[in-house]
Amino acid sequence: MYVPENEAPSDEAAIAATRNWIERAVIGLNLCPFARAPYTQQRVRLRVSRARDAYALADDLREELEWLRDADPAEYETSLLIHPFALTDFLAFNDFLDVVDALLDELGLEGEIQVATFHPDFQFGDAEPDAIENATNRSPYPTLHLLRESSIDRAVESGIDTDAIYQRNIETLRKLGTTGWQALWDGKT
Repeated sequence: MYVPENEAPSDEAAIAATRNWIERAVIGLNLCPFARAPYTQQRVRLRVSRARDAYALADDLREELEWLRDADPAEYETSLLIHPFALTDFLAFNDFLDVVDALLDELGLEGEIQVATFHPDFQFGDAEPDAIENATNRSPYPTLHLLRESSIDRAVESGIDTDAIYQRNIETLRKLGTTGWQALWDGKT
């Protein structure tokens, strides 16, 4: 899907919407129990890609992977590459994950950096399109979340059952329901 320039969000608007999502859903609903500390410590980089196709996005992703690899982990734990103009179709976004894997391999970053995915139309393979559990991975704009594997290792060592997070998130969203989820964005919760 092409986003006309006059309908495109500014970088500031895309970042503000993403911050709102992080604060209200990711941290607010505790969908990721490891997100609060780096976010409140301002160790999360949010970058907007102006790419309009998969090729340009791959270039931006390569740049961001190299940036995170070289950044001081004490200053930056993770990075979110927000791309409002490229891969707005979820199936195309999902297909792009092969490019993500190839870049990680090419840069020798397998085992060092992991990429999590978020999309406004995210859908688990076994879920209906309107199922509330899809909201666990729904963000305002397509987003690639670059995480250091060492961060994940520390999370596992903290004693939190990382395998249980997925199921707990589904339960949280089912309790919240579609009305509650919508109220998060209407500012009513």
